[in-house]
Amino acid sequence: MRVDDLTYPEHGATKAELPPGYHHLERRAKIGSGRAAFERGAAALMAWEMQRASGLKVTADGPVRPGQKVVSKLAPGITAPCRVVYVIDEPTRRGFGYGTLPGHPESGEEAFLIDIDDAADVWFTVRAFTHPGNTLAKLVGPVGRVAQQLMTARYISAMRRLSAG
Repeated sequence: MRVDDLTYPEHGATKAELPPGYHHLERRAKIGSGRAAFERGAAALMAWEMQRASGLKVTADGPVRPGQKVVSKLAPGITAPCRVVYVIDEPTRRGFGYGTLPGHPESGEEAFLIDIDDAADVWFTVRAFTHPGNTLAKLVGPVGRVAQQLMTARYISAMRRLSAG
């Protein structure tokens, strides 16, 4: 897997303690219940459907896999290229983390995880560490954080719909 083109050094850090020096985001929400909801949500997540259902135009060559490049169009003229850093594929947990590539307005990593607990509740988690990756992102400062919070809320809403079937 190529990681030499990522714009930050802490590759894979969304799997553990988030590194200092970045803005941290972590949201966990119940999105459904039952094994069928988990499987539907996991399949959608790993096929980039969460991003598409959240209003992003996603360009990726197939389902999520380590090393894969994906580009999301955030707004006219603003794209967000990323590379998948890791994939989690376990019986009760699925997801991935991807990191920013040159040209992304931010620098850092974001992870998406769906899991099912012993009570059959299905949970979705978004974890990220970021800081501005270009001059425009630095200038908009707090507006970028608000946009990240809004996008996270859209991801959660999309995962609720996708898990419901």
